[in-house]
Amino acid sequence: MPDTAILVPARLASTRFPEKLLHPVAGRELILRVADRIAGQVPELPLVFAVDDEKLRGLVTANGHRAVMTDPAHPSGTDRLAEANREVKARFVINVQADEPLVTRRQIESLAELIRQGCDMATLGSPFARVEDFMNPNQVKVVVDRQNRALYFSRSPIPYPRDAHASLGSDWFRKNRAYRHLGLYAYTAEFLEAFTQLPPGVLESIEKLEQLRALENGRSIAVGFTDEPSVGIDTLEDAEAYERSLVG
Repeated sequence: MPDTAILVPARLASTRFPEKLLHPVAGRELILRVADRIAGQVPELPLVFAVDDEKLRGLVTANGHRAVMTDPAHPSGTDRLAEANREVKARFVINVQADEPLVTRRQIESLAELIRQGCDMATLGSPFARVEDFMNPNQVKVVVDRQNRALYFSRSPIPYPRDAHASLGSDWFRKNRAYRHLGLYAYTAEFLEAFTQLPPGVLESIEKLEQLRALENGRSIAVGFTDEPSVGIDTLEDAEAYERSLVG
C-alpha cells in the first residue's frame, strides 16, 4: 500500500479532439508523452493510469507503465480515480491529467505537501499575466481566502474588476489574488471515495467544474501557487503548438 501515488484518469473519447490521447506528437502518442514526463520528474512515486479502453491499456503497459481498467460509464475523472485507487490503495492520490504534458516535479511536490495539511483536496493556481486569458471562459479561475483555501472556481473573470479594466496587468493580478486554475489535484483516499457518493451540485452543473461539488458540500480545497508553465491539450491546434515547442 503506497503512501502517495500518482493516478492519471485517461478516457479515450474526446468531444473536441477525438482520441486525442492516441494522437502522435513528434512521433510519440500524447498519453506516452505525459507518462514519460511524470516518470522523469518524480520517478520515486508510483504512477498508474486509470483507463477506460483496451487501446489505452495496451499502449501504456507495452511502454512499461501500469494501467488499471475502469468503468467506461464513469461520469467524471474523479470517479475513475476512486475506482482505480480501490486497487492501488494509496493513502494520498495525486491526479495529473492525461493531456497535461508539462507537469513539473515542484508542482507535484507542492500538491503532496498541501494534501497533508488537513484538507480534503489540494490544487494549484497560477497568476494571470494577460487580460485576454482572464476574460477567456476556457481559462478557469479560482479565488482563495487568507489561508489559501478555495472560495470559488469559475469560468467567469473573478474577482470581477469593476473599476480597473484599463489597468489590468500582472501586478493587478498578483495584488488582487486572481489566479488561473491548473487541472492538477491531490486527494485523501477517504475523500476520494466519499466524493463518488456526493450528488452533482447545482453550481457544478452550471459551470461544468466538478471541483465545485466539493465546495458545495462544505469540503476544503487547499490551493498552492506556481509560476511554472502548464498546458492542456484540448484541440488539434494545441497539439500542434506543443509539437512545435518540442522540435523548434
